[in-house]
Amino acid sequence: MSYLPSIVLAVAGLILLFVLLIKLRRVLRVLTHTVSMVATNTRKRTGLLRARSAALRVAIAQRRGLEDR
Repeated sequence: MSYLPSIVLAVAGLILLFVLLIKLRRVLRVLTHTVSMVATNTRKRTGLLRARSAALRVAIAQRRGLEDR
């Protein structure tokens, strides 16, 4: 009967480990979703900034072209 407390302790430890892994999985899922949203938002903003920069370069080139004539 001296092995019974060891078995109970091992089972309790495994149950605790299982519960912690489930919670960790949920947290990682939320974190992954958040990282994905941030990356998408950053790509959109970067694209808009590039488009604005390109438009500004075109406008400057057009003005310089008008001044040369």
